[in-house]
Amino acid sequence: MNFFDAFSFVNMRFLMDGLRVTVEVSVLSIIFSFIIGGFIGVIRFSNIPFLSKILGVVVDIIRNLPLLLIIFFTYFALPQIGICFDIFWSAVVALSIFESAMLSEVFRAGLNAVPKGQMEAGLSTGLTYVETMRSIVVPQAFKSMIPAIVSQLISLIKDTSLAVIISLPELTHNAKIIYGQNENYVLPMFLAMTIAYFIVCYALSLVSKYLETRQYNY
Repeated sequence: MNFFDAFSFVNMRFLMDGLRVTVEVSVLSIIFSFIIGGFIGVIRFSNIPFLSKILGVVVDIIRNLPLLLIIFFTYFALPQIGICFDIFWSAVVALSIFESAMLSEVFRAGLNAVPKGQMEAGLSTGLTYVETMRSIVVPQAFKSMIPAIVSQLISLIKDTSLAVIISLPELTHNAKIIYGQNENYVLPMFLAMTIAYFIVCYALSLVSKYLETRQYNY
């Protein structure tokens, strides 16, 4: 069997359909986890009584659970209490929950890295706490957070492959179907997956470098 037969138009189109689903799940999960993780990180940094501690416990629990378990929970366990998601949204919810916990720690660490004098200086000029956070603390913290955030988001993209366990038709799932039909296609499909994941993740790392450069130029 010719090695290049695996790269037929039909197979490549099917594989690209899987890549499209991977990107869609990744983008939605990135958006949700960035918003939720940032919100939790700010709350924990602000030490709001009770709420910060409760969120801290929740974050610690989620961070110490396997992502695969969270995917199983959203797809198989939540319907038992009346909360039902299809395969696509189960993957998005699971990834968003897991990555929100991870990113919240990145945000909290970044905010803690800003000298306390910056907050005090902002408050002393008459700015409110929220205004000081928005205008002074967060912009400074974000510079140091960019590498860690992008690293976590790249991990998120690769983690979408775990959703193959609930038959999400993403890149790994579709590649598995293709080489499942012909064992000679295993190596070509792994090569194709490697290239596809590399392109997506490398593109994100380039965006990170661009943002980092812009931040340091100001």
